[in-house]
Amino acid sequence: MFRRKIAIAIALVAASVATVGVVSVFGDASVAYAATTTLTPVADTYTDNSLATTNYGTSGQLGVDNSPIKRMYLRFNVSGLTAAVSGAKLRVHTDDVSGAESNSGGTFTSMSNTTWSETGVIWNNQPAVDGTTLGSLGAVVRNAWYEIDVSSYVKGNGAFSIGVTSTSTDGADFDSRESGSTAPQLVLTTGTSPTPTPTPTVPAGDPVLVGAGDIASSGTGDTATAALLDGIPGTVFTAGDEAYPDGSASNFSTYYAPTWGRFKSRTRPVAGNHEYVTPGASAHYNYFGSAAGDPAKGYYSYNLGSWHVVALNSNCSSVGGCNAGSAQEKWLRSDLAANAKACTFAYWHHPRFTSGSNHAPDPSVGPLVQALYDNNADVIVTGHNHQYERFAPMNPSGQLDNTRGLRHFVIGTGGAGLYSFGTILPNSEVRNNNTFGVVKFTLHSNSYTWQFVPQSGKTFTDSGTTACH
Repeated sequence: MFRRKIAIAIALVAASVATVGVVSVFGDASVAYAATTTLTPVADTYTDNSLATTNYGTSGQLGVDNSPIKRMYLRFNVSGLTAAVSGAKLRVHTDDVSGAESNSGGTFTSMSNTTWSETGVIWNNQPAVDGTTLGSLGAVVRNAWYEIDVSSYVKGNGAFSIGVTSTSTDGADFDSRESGSTAPQLVLTTGTSPTPTPTPTVPAGDPVLVGAGDIASSGTGDTATAALLDGIPGTVFTAGDEAYPDGSASNFSTYYAPTWGRFKSRTRPVAGNHEYVTPGASAHYNYFGSAAGDPAKGYYSYNLGSWHVVALNSNCSSVGGCNAGSAQEKWLRSDLAANAKACTFAYWHHPRFTSGSNHAPDPSVGPLVQALYDNNADVIVTGHNHQYERFAPMNPSGQLDNTRGLRHFVIGTGGAGLYSFGTILPNSEVRNNNTFGVVKFTLHSNSYTWQFVPQSGKTFTDSGTTACH
């Protein structure tokens, strides 16, 4: 039986409030967008009827179950807000332990008791879960963020308690406030965004291509990276897996549209494997329209300044293969042969080279790498593994090649839960898996500069310059 405990008691003090006001960098800088306030609990715990006198207030886990019966509690103290709350979301993160999967994440309910003690609550004196049902979670997997809309309950300053119960014997485990970056979060939105969103203007000078893969889910990473893009004009690329978990129209509407969706008019996407969970990745192509290319292909190209940019489809089985002689490989060679630009940039979802532990290097895209190498391309960007990794210039066999080699980037840091590294591949130069962010490529006439831009509050970065072939 899989175990998962979800105790969510949300108590938040003003000192834990981090407010980010997003201000337009395109046009009138005095126009303010909606602000978000993210709160973390100052109290959370759970109770267990099989250990009726045990307190779990300092545990790193929060549990919810029905055999034994485990109930989770959260309490918030919200203060310091000066504008009306237009939205409130409770976000919880499942524990990263084997066997933590569950068929039920629990039912979330408001509570009248907002004064209970984190270190004093036990089964025998537990506060009543006696309010209105706010929402529930179905099946959950380990090491992932989940979200409940609590807008009907949290409407402004005040004290708020939330209890979580379950009727399932397949319990769930969530991270508590003691776990740090994966502690429960209450995300409050105040104010409203101007409509329509201002159309960004690319400044004069060398063009910018900026983006990442593995983006929008029920967590907060996509909000953090979207805030970065607010301040970076240029063309936005996606390296696939834009909307979790299944790339459905609902996923795009719920997760992608409120975050990266505000850059839709300047985005050139490619689909990932999660988009193809929805047959034909139809929601992806419907959402982006002609900017995503022919839905039967999903590969296309365009020019930026002195650069030719190729967007490819690494969901090979969905487009007739990526092998030598396939329609996509033949199209790529023809497209590159007709290209008169000095430099070439390519991106897709599945990495040919990666040190990530979740997904192995993918040899099926090797013929695409070979075609790019044969035509003196310069950069390949992918996602799929949720981390950042930069390789030295390499030939298609993964050997160092400082003369004609392509530099590979894995940029799966767009917002979905981050992964760990496994065996480190040769020529892997820089790696990070604890920071969401985007990479800004500035495309000069005969070279390019890259810069990893981290989410607010993080310090990791990576930058450099390389000449075109």
